[in-house]
Amino acid sequence: MIDNFRSFVLQNRMRLLVLSILILLFVMASQSMDLEDWVITVLRGLAVGAITFLVASGFSLILGLMDVLNLAHGELFMLGAYVGWTVFVRPDTFVDGVTPLALLAAGLVLMPVFYVLSGRSALTKKAARIWPWVALSAALAILAWVFTRWPVAKWRPEEFASSPSTFSLAMSQGARQVPEAAVAEGAPPVVYILGVLLGGVLLAAAIVGLRQMRRTAVTGVQINKGPVIMSAGLILLGLVTFAANDSITAWLYDLNTTWLFFIAIGAATLSGALLGGVVEATMIRPLYDRPIYQIMLTLGLGFIGIEIVRAVWGRPEFTMPKPELFSGSGALCSKEVTDLAERLANHCSTIFLFNGRVRTYNEIFIILVGLVVLVSVWLLLQRTRLGMIIRAGVQDSEMVEALGINVRQVFTLVFALGVGLAALGGVIAAPSIGLSNSMGTSVLLLALIALAIGGLTSFPGAALGSVLVGLLQQFMIKYGQIGIPIPFLAEPFKPSPPLIPASTVLFMVIVLLILPYGLLGREE
Repeated sequence: MIDNFRSFVLQNRMRLLVLSILILLFVMASQSMDLEDWVITVLRGLAVGAITFLVASGFSLILGLMDVLNLAHGELFMLGAYVGWTVFVRPDTFVDGVTPLALLAAGLVLMPVFYVLSGRSALTKKAARIWPWVALSAALAILAWVFTRWPVAKWRPEEFASSPSTFSLAMSQGARQVPEAAVAEGAPPVVYILGVLLGGVLLAAAIVGLRQMRRTAVTGVQINKGPVIMSAGLILLGLVTFAANDSITAWLYDLNTTWLFFIAIGAATLSGALLGGVVEATMIRPLYDRPIYQIMLTLGLGFIGIEIVRAVWGRPEFTMPKPELFSGSGALCSKEVTDLAERLANHCSTIFLFNGRVRTYNEIFIILVGLVVLVSVWLLLQRTRLGMIIRAGVQDSEMVEALGINVRQVFTLVFALGVGLAALGGVIAAPSIGLSNSMGTSVLLLALIALAIGGLTSFPGAALGSVLVGLLQQFMIKYGQIGIPIPFLAEPFKPSPPLIPASTVLFMVIVLLILPYGLLGREE
């Protein structure tokens, strides 16, 4: 045992030295702070680290297993925030949108079936080259016609009275009202339902046809029942939601905001995971052997995501109200009341720890979510068969495929998981940092810095790097207020705001100069 410990120390002596220096610097940085300031700064740093970790961990899983540099990951974080806001503040709009999206997805999940059918077809080469383009044109035309006429309750970002910020303000003041329901015009609802379903089927067939132009068709394969069952389930979901639209909307508006917030978290995370699976299956999969094209595609998807957000929710920044569980106020939450149990029982927005006022949502709930995700994903990777396949795929994906495992399906699941984690981070961060068109870019930059520090393809490294980045940022912000006492200087040195992001970059550079693969990374 002693020999094993000695061997571990020798193999990781540089990492242990760097970590020891970081701990020493952390202790030294805490000496000039009061206890309450130190507690608040650490908790705020852990909260920033938790949000960064939710983005960095998904990015690390995708990069480690699939070698895909997903530059749209930040914008998917942003979309999670806006979808969560929609479910929380305007659930009527979300319910209206479930039916067309479910019917569209019902057509897209049939792509494996079309792969088999295309292999059995007896079309000439000329016909095989023409029909996918015809199907694609027809699908886009049908979907454009239907989606521009589908009855969806909308807000108007350009008008302040009906803008997202106004609805957020009304909800935070307890003045919510169910907006007037949208009504289908121009055609019966059944026409729109069949149109979306037909458009989704044609789009899936067109994608399969375009791919088959560049490779040999699949032959002698039986049709898998899984996609057919999934498609039927999505159709049923869409029809049930459409039939019970008014009842579901009224139920959501009458629901306690705490429960509605947790529904928003689940809906945003699931939406992100489904979107990630669709993006991987339809766009990323044909480009696995073209890394430059992957980068260009994901970068383009990021810009498209920003423009979609601007078109639907507008350009101005706005906030997402906190649920009732974290927004209590009044006499029982005043400064004089310091009893922790009483404050928690009254859902106070702040509590006192070591005489420091701590926000229950920003500095408690976000950290708990980060810890739950960290433990859950670790258990998934270490204690499940899927986790074993993922870890083996990171080491040698070709060997995993040679063992008869459907690596493509695993890739889709991992990409969906990574995007779902980013969307979860977005909806969790929205009540804390607000919603803006640039929130995805700033968080992705922090996540990339955290991954470089901790190790690009290391899940524990993503957690460690995110925590270090969050703590460094918050300590720099705090020292910008109180100053850093430096010998031979008459006044304490106060870091200016531009030094805060620069400090994380400088820290990354120093770590990479000493450990080129990060604190917990491995040599590729």
